[in-house]
Amino acid sequence: MRFLLRVAFTAVAIWLVTLFVPGISIDSIGSAWWEVALTTLGVALVFAIVNATIGNLIRIVAFPLYILTIGIVALFVNAFLLMIVHWLSQLVGYGIEVESFWWGMLAAVCIAFLTWFITIVTRPIFGKERPRER
Repeated sequence: MRFLLRVAFTAVAIWLVTLFVPGISIDSIGSAWWEVALTTLGVALVFAIVNATIGNLIRIVAFPLYILTIGIVALFVNAFLLMIVHWLSQLVGYGIEVESFWWGMLAAVCIAFLTWFITIVTRPIFGKERPRER
């Protein structure tokens, strides 16, 4: 259930990013709102799968770089993962369109921030609270 909520939150974040970052857009199946929503959910699902598989492998291999750069390399890793989703979208014919790597980096930072913010805001609604120290 938590995975599905995370995919839904990521889909909302991706949709919001496509509204205010000019280098990112959703190339949907059709023009109806539900077709755009389904495409955005599909992109979020693919992004979650890529992040869970390839992303974890890259993070393990690049761990020394994470330490050396105090985590700044994570920005490049997230942008690279978004570009992988873009390339997969091109193969399918619809999905997310990223104009350049730098637009992808800005979009990846915005998606990460918005997903974090949506998770924090909705935490009381879905009952996921942190245990309090006594």
